[in-house]
Amino acid sequence: MVQLSRRHVLVLGVGGALSAAALRNAAASEGPTEAHGISAFGDLKYPADFHHFDYVNVDAPKGGVFSLIPSTKGYNQSFFTFNSLNAFVLKGEGAQGMDLTFATLMAHAGDEPDAMYGYAAKSVQISPDKLAYRYTMRPGAKFHDGTKLTAHDVAFSINVLKDKGHPLIQIQMRDVKGAEAIDDATVIVTFAEKRARDVPLYVASLPIFSKAYYASRTFDETTTDTPLGSGPYKVGKFEINRFIEFERVRDWWAAELPVCRGSNNFDVIRYEFYRDRDVAFEGFTGKNYLYREEFTSRIWATRYDFPAIKDGRVKREEVPDQTPSGGQGWFLNTRRDKFKNPKVREALNYAFDFEWTNKTIMYGAYARARSPFQNSDLVAEGMPSPEELKLLEPFRGQVPDEVFGEPFVPPVSDGSGQDRALLRKAQQLLQEAQLPVKDGRRLLPSGEVFSIEFLTDEASFQPHHASFLKNLNMLGIDANLRLIDAVQYRARVESFDFDVAINRITMSATPGDSLRTYFTSQAAATKGSYNLAGASSPALDALVEKAMAAETRQDLTVACRAIDRVFRAGRYWVPQWYNTSHRLAYWDEFSHPANLPRYALNDYTSGVGERTLWWYDPAKAAKLEQAK
Repeated sequence: MVQLSRRHVLVLGVGGALSAAALRNAAASEGPTEAHGISAFGDLKYPADFHHFDYVNVDAPKGGVFSLIPSTKGYNQSFFTFNSLNAFVLKGEGAQGMDLTFATLMAHAGDEPDAMYGYAAKSVQISPDKLAYRYTMRPGAKFHDGTKLTAHDVAFSINVLKDKGHPLIQIQMRDVKGAEAIDDATVIVTFAEKRARDVPLYVASLPIFSKAYYASRTFDETTTDTPLGSGPYKVGKFEINRFIEFERVRDWWAAELPVCRGSNNFDVIRYEFYRDRDVAFEGFTGKNYLYREEFTSRIWATRYDFPAIKDGRVKREEVPDQTPSGGQGWFLNTRRDKFKNPKVREALNYAFDFEWTNKTIMYGAYARARSPFQNSDLVAEGMPSPEELKLLEPFRGQVPDEVFGEPFVPPVSDGSGQDRALLRKAQQLLQEAQLPVKDGRRLLPSGEVFSIEFLTDEASFQPHHASFLKNLNMLGIDANLRLIDAVQYRARVESFDFDVAINRITMSATPGDSLRTYFTSQAAATKGSYNLAGASSPALDALVEKAMAAETRQDLTVACRAIDRVFRAGRYWVPQWYNTSHRLAYWDEFSHPANLPRYALNDYTSGVGERTLWWYDPAKAAKLEQAK
C-alpha cells in the first residue's frame, strides 16, 4: 500500500535546536531565481507558465460517486478495516483516502518520474548547497473552515511529523533538520549535509495540518474527529470498519491551479471495507461499489462472467504497467535464530514451486519476481559492470562471493509441484546448515524441531501456500499457515513477531530515502518499518547512502543494481510474482483520459490516480440506468 503520500513544534537538528538566525542566513545565501517546480535531478517537463498537465481533461464534468475498495495501503492503514481518521501515525488503523483532505507544498506530475510543481507553495528558492529550501506560500490557500493556510502551518506539519509521525515517516525524515516560518508567506526547510536526494521531494509531498487545530489536540493519537484539512475533499459520512466517504469541496481554493485543473472530478469518493476478498468481489457484482482493480488471477480468469459483464454494464480493461513493480515475496525474519543461516534461507527457495503455482492456481497470469526492483532498469543482470564493481569492491570478503558474479535467480521447476531435483538441493543445503533429520523431523542445531509459521491476514492467499507447505513438510520442516485478522496481523508484523510474512517492496522510478525503510540496519531495528526480513549489513547501509547521494540517474542505477546484488545474495526472501499489467473492472458510468500517464495509474503515493483523473460520465450513467 501500496501506499499514501510519503510524509517537531521546535525546529530540531541532528545535534539539537537549529537557530532561527542560521535559517535566515541560509535563506540569504539563496540565489534570486525562484523555481516553479523541483525534481530529483533538476529536470522539469512543464514551464513556469503551464496551464495544466498534458494528460488531464480540463473539460471533465464534475459530479457523481466513485466507490472502490482499498488496493494500496501505507503507514497504519489496512486493506480490510479502519478505526481512526489519523492515517499518519503508528497507533490505530488509519482510514483510506485521508490524503485527499490535505494540501501539500507541491504536487506530482503523473507523466514524469519525480517532478513536482507548486501547489500550496507557489515557488521555491534553493540555496547553492541545496541544504535550505525557501518556499513562498500562495496567498489564497486556506483550510476548510476558511482560515488562512500559512507558512506557520507548514513548519508545524513538517516538525510534528518528524517528531511524532509514523516510524516510516520519521525514517524518511532523518535528513530533515527542521522547518521555520519566517512570516506568514515564507517557510524555510533545512536539511542535513549529505542528505538523501529525494528528501526535499518527500517533504514537499507531506500533508499540511492546521497548527491552530492541534493546539488543543494530541497529534499522535487515534481519533474519529475529522481533522481540519485544506485539500480537494473533506470527510463526509463514515461507519467504522465499514465505509468512509469524502465529499468534494465545492469552492476549493486550488481548483484552478495548473496542478489541479481537470482533476478531482467526483462529488463523492467512497471506500468500502470487506474482511474477505471473495465477499468483496460479490459486493462488486452487486454494484455495492463501482470500481475494482483485480489482484486475484483466479477471479479474473473465472468469475468475470456475471450478467453485467455479458450485457456491457461492467467494463474490463488491462492497462500495461510501465512502472517499477517492486518485489513481492515471503520475507524470512532473520531476527530469529532459525533463519540466521543463509543456507537455510536458500533451501526454502528451492521448496517453492512457482511454475506449478502460477499454472494451477493463478492461470499463468504472473511472471516470477527475482528482484526488489522488478520491472525496472535497476535490476542487476549478468556480471557486475565496472561501475558496480567500484562500489562493491570495498566489501569483498564481507559479502558472499556471489555478489561479484551472476546474481541469484530463483530456481525454475518442472511444474510438477514436487520437483525432486529442487527438493534434493534444498535437503542438501539444510544438511550443510547442520539441520539433521531425526524420526522424520528436521532439527535445529539446538535440537528443537524446525518449525515455521507463515502468517497472513488474507484468506485468498491460502491456496498459494499449500504446495509450498507440503514441500517443506516433505523436508521434515513443521510448516503451517496461520490466518489472523487484519488488526492482529499488523500489530504482529510491525513488532516483528512472526517467522515468515508476505510483503511487497515498492519502488518509485527514482528511489532515494525510501531505500532506507527496506534495506538498512536502522530500519531493521525500527518497529513498524518495511524491513521485515531484518536485513542488516554494512554493505547495504553504505550502498543505500551511495544511492541516495547519486547526482545523476546513471549513478543511481548503478548503486541500485549493487544493492540488488547484495540483497539477493543474502537470501532474505522467497520471491513470489508480479503482474505486468493492471486489471481494471468498473461499472460503465466513468470515463478517463485517452492517454493515462505512465506514473499515475493507481498511484496514491503521489496523489495521482483514478480517484483524481477519471470523471463521472452522465451519458454513460443514463444508458446504464436504462439497461437495468
